[in-house]
Amino acid sequence: MERYDLKARRIPDTTIRRLPAYLRALMVTGQERITSEVLGHLAGYTSEQVRKDLAYFGAFGTRGVGYDAGLLADEIRRILQLDHGVRAVVVGAGRLGTALVRHTDETASDVSIAAVVDINPEVIGRVVDHLTVESLDKLEVLISEREIGMGIIAVPPGGAQAVLDRLVASGIRAVLSFVPKALTVTNPDVFVQHIDLTLEMQALAYFVGQSHPSVR
Repeated sequence: MERYDLKARRIPDTTIRRLPAYLRALMVTGQERITSEVLGHLAGYTSEQVRKDLAYFGAFGTRGVGYDAGLLADEIRRILQLDHGVRAVVVGAGRLGTALVRHTDETASDVSIAAVVDINPEVIGRVVDHLTVESLDKLEVLISEREIGMGIIAVPPGGAQAVLDRLVASGIRAVLSFVPKALTVTNPDVFVQHIDLTLEMQALAYFVGQSHPSVR
């Protein structure tokens, strides 16, 4: 199987975002071999999009035969650096933060939550699933000791930028932010993904109106 070199070419962010969907489809298909058409259908994309995305990383399939599902899943997991597992820290042990910890633990994700921190003395010391909420003051130490590579921000907007700055200064290069405001990062090697649940629901309201024109 032809290997790829991530450093040799720039992979579009949109392609990287689709890879987990392909991986999930491969894990549930139950087939030893799978075509780009079937993989695309399961993942919600076209066969052309599947072939284009995978071509960035090498030659995985055989024309007319398809892909070896197991080998392709292993390759995608390696591309995403999930083969060794990724550890994350959740900053903010409120309802959203604790829900994220429980969800990740229940789904046995390749990304595991290794620490939960908060600034509230009433929350510090509580147990969320298998983790004890620890003080935000220990953030840098926890990242180093537990070899954490990803940060998840679930704090009020006012303190979010300071949290991001500390994560970046500690060597974190991938951050998932649930804060309803844009955060600033100057390091080009740091990727921050913003998810604003309110904006997502407001956008979905459009489709409610399309299905039920009388709803205004």
